[in-house]
Amino acid sequence: MRDFALPGRSPVHAANAAVATSHPLSTLTAIDTLRRGGNAVDAAIAACAVQCVVDPLMTGIGGDCFALYTPKGAAVPIALNGSGRAPAAAHDAWYLERGITIEPTSPHAVTVPGAIAAWEALIAAHGTMSLGEVLQPAIGFAETGYVVQSRVAFDWARNRDRIGSDPDSAATYLIDGEAPRAGTIMRHPKLAQTLRRIAEQGRRGFYEGPVAQDMVAKLRSLGGLHTLEDFAGAAPDFVTPITTRYRGYDVYECPPNGQGLAALMMLNVLAHHDIGSLSQTDRVHLFAEACKQAYHHRDALFADPILSSVPVEQLLSDAWRASAHGAIDMARAQAPVLWPEVAQHKDTIYLCVVDRDGNAISFINSLFQGFGSAITAPESGVLLHNRGLSFRIEPGHPNTIAPGKRPMHTIIPGMLMRDGRAVAPFGVMGGHYQAMGHVELLTGLIDRGLDVQEALDAPRSFAFGGLVELEAGFSGDLDAGLIARGHAVARAPIPLGSGQIVWIDQASGTLVAGSDPRKDGSALGY
Repeated sequence: MRDFALPGRSPVHAANAAVATSHPLSTLTAIDTLRRGGNAVDAAIAACAVQCVVDPLMTGIGGDCFALYTPKGAAVPIALNGSGRAPAAAHDAWYLERGITIEPTSPHAVTVPGAIAAWEALIAAHGTMSLGEVLQPAIGFAETGYVVQSRVAFDWARNRDRIGSDPDSAATYLIDGEAPRAGTIMRHPKLAQTLRRIAEQGRRGFYEGPVAQDMVAKLRSLGGLHTLEDFAGAAPDFVTPITTRYRGYDVYECPPNGQGLAALMMLNVLAHHDIGSLSQTDRVHLFAEACKQAYHHRDALFADPILSSVPVEQLLSDAWRASAHGAIDMARAQAPVLWPEVAQHKDTIYLCVVDRDGNAISFINSLFQGFGSAITAPESGVLLHNRGLSFRIEPGHPNTIAPGKRPMHTIIPGMLMRDGRAVAPFGVMGGHYQAMGHVELLTGLIDRGLDVQEALDAPRSFAFGGLVELEAGFSGDLDAGLIARGHAVARAPIPLGSGQIVWIDQASGTLVAGSDPRKDGSALGY
């Protein structure tokens, strides 16, 4: 329990339903949807659609999504892959012949957005409302306006130059060339019209007709390879989730092309250690070493499993766990090594809902970087993501770009289960940090005995790209301790990610929800 004499948040306790999102309007929308009789799926999509309007840096209808959904009584979550694919003409040879690299604001970083097709498929299979019904709050905010929140304004200002690089984006998201300040009212009438078209026509209103024509025309004007046929063929996939056992809990993730596998790999390694008894320096060092091992394999092997062979079973095996654990020296930082038995190849929103019937959803939707590609289609107002930036242009690499291929994805929803029952939908945003974020959140809850809000509040670390980043909440002597063990250390310039969780207390029959203070969001229940 937190010290009530100090600043902080308490977890939210609820008897019937609970929601946690990273924006107050999204949280309110989800609660309103539930109170109107909608279920967890309806509430999640309604909340996400609102955030696609009011938090345009982090998510949008021009992005991708993934979900894990556990209906009441289900022993295993249902996984949905709503990530988009590269154009049919996107052969790696085409890029190599022309010396083209995939840059953040390039049309080549834009894969066909998968979110709208995924929303429609998920709500048709498991919702109780129509897509048109759940889109109404988002349409309202786009038409009549919304107030820019503090963290949204902070991120908007950081990305002003990026969004200003495209004239259509600048006209939509800047005011006299400047980012809106907190408290500014913003409207997006063109986006409202597009959302209304989707509400009336479903996925056809986005992937066919005027909206698709507008997106394709804009991308091709910049040199993109996209066609109307690429957009018309967009489709999500219901897939089998992957899992590992950690301290008696079953942790579920979506399979590759997402990076959830890396979170499971790290948990398998950490299971060898008593995390709760470690000093702060030992814990952060151990996390860094496990993280380097898992991410090294991620970058070498994770890809679209339809077009590449990803050795999921090997990477979750006892043999890999033992190999990775054996490579960790608690006294000294080590360089990561690709397991020899595996063939070697050379910004986001998350929300979760548990409804009155016990259905639980873990839902994530993203543009990837802030404002995605910064490319806005002029007539429809659709801001396009840049998820294709994760592709390689390297023949033979599992994640090299190819026609109709999905890139390796960083966005990952999580679901915690025990004894065949849902315990908690959870997730942590933050680009590449997300797999490490899942590990830090779960070990905080399970190993360190923190409540859901304390686990989200706790300072974070991330070993990536040869550097261990530390949030400001860590004590100063941690830096020296890590440097003495051979780590390169820096303080994170901005917070590492942001998370949400709803815990289902099976003993009391109540819910406990938390929302990360690093964002503007909140948890609510009733």
